[in-house]
Amino acid sequence: MADILLTHSNHVYNDRKQIRKMQPYPPLQTLVAAACLRRAGYSVALFDPTLEAPQPGFELALARHRPRMVAVIEDNFNYLTKMCLIRNREVACWMAATCREPGVPAIVNGADASDRAAEYRDAGFRHVIRGEVEQAVVDAAEWLLNGASRPHAFQRPLADLDSLPMPAWDLLDVAPYREAWRQAHGYFSLNLVSSRGCPYRCNWCAKPIWGDTYHSRSARLVAEELREVKQRFTPDQIWFADDIFALSQPWTHEFAEAVEALDAKIPFKMQSRCDLMTRQTVADLRRAGCEEVWMGVESGSQDILDAMDKGTRVWQVFEARENLRRHGVRAGFFLQFGYPGETWKEIEKTIALVRDTAPDDIGVSVSYPLPGTKFHRMVSDQLGAKENWSDSDDLDMMFQGAFSTDFYRALASALHLEVREGREAAAGAWENVLALRETSTRKMPIWISC
Repeated sequence: MADILLTHSNHVYNDRKQIRKMQPYPPLQTLVAAACLRRAGYSVALFDPTLEAPQPGFELALARHRPRMVAVIEDNFNYLTKMCLIRNREVACWMAATCREPGVPAIVNGADASDRAAEYRDAGFRHVIRGEVEQAVVDAAEWLLNGASRPHAFQRPLADLDSLPMPAWDLLDVAPYREAWRQAHGYFSLNLVSSRGCPYRCNWCAKPIWGDTYHSRSARLVAEELREVKQRFTPDQIWFADDIFALSQPWTHEFAEAVEALDAKIPFKMQSRCDLMTRQTVADLRRAGCEEVWMGVESGSQDILDAMDKGTRVWQVFEARENLRRHGVRAGFFLQFGYPGETWKEIEKTIALVRDTAPDDIGVSVSYPLPGTKFHRMVSDQLGAKENWSDSDDLDMMFQGAFSTDFYRALASALHLEVREGREAAAGAWENVLALRETSTRKMPIWISC
């Protein structure tokens, strides 16, 4: 019997794109929350549905552990959680309904639950933790299990991340992750984080958990955790799941020094911005073991970047790409099509940017309005009944863009194919894009900034 059963709603096999990619990562923040509950004196168990069927697995976990409380704690470091996908919501709400029959109170935390608290409470959750989770989940346990006062609905972000315990890795069966990675890719990757939040204000980026705050752990502590994971699990690669890794150049230098001093080096990949990939930062990242950097490039049109409040210049993409190439670090570009005001002319600039800089890989999406953003307010009167994507491969244009959903899906496919297999291999895909451009052009609305 456990005091608290922790779980989450992300199941790889509910997502077409994730099945193709097969890059599953453990629910890191769920494990940190478990460690915080343990530190407060609670016994905890974990049901991890990432690679296991959620319904039978969760029912079995309820019967086996007979918890006094269930906590559906999403991994807020996982970009899939941030996308507020319908299928994940359905799994989480099913879990709450399943807890009703045995009379087990359930709580929930995550980006989607923060946005749709009333909907999650209607599904059966006793409490929705909006925002930062670690102290709030302990407060919720005190309330539900020990009669303490009801916790606040919103928790402020933690400023001292070094005070948090290490993730409760012992609760996780790592073997299925290792097997999935090695069968699909021939190597094994694990996830870590060094910071929380992002101080930049791209107007399409939803931030229901950390807002515009940014806090980082000490470079030495991150290097120590890297060493522990290296010794304990021997991964072939680490994915730093930070929204922005290596924001500070001095921190990055200190991190490289600590990694070398502790013999903690593992090849890793990370996310950042093109304007942060300076010569010195890239040199330090390479020293620390960085092999791949994903940057939010978004568009090759400066007008679109400015409309997004991105705060970057197109020329900085070229500079960052060259700095990474100089040190043998792979460059990945996140690209976004369909933002209001973008026409074929702006799309051509993005295609040209990709061809001129030759990134090693790309990720392509279409503009996706999420609650709480300026972008969502701009297009809210155009949204229909469907307000979220069903899975990460949806790419549905949910507002009045310049072209149809089919056009943008074809554009994403053609650009992916060209980057990965060459321009000649993508010739037929580009013909399809051009045909759809002619048949799917929409009348553009007049956009008024708000």
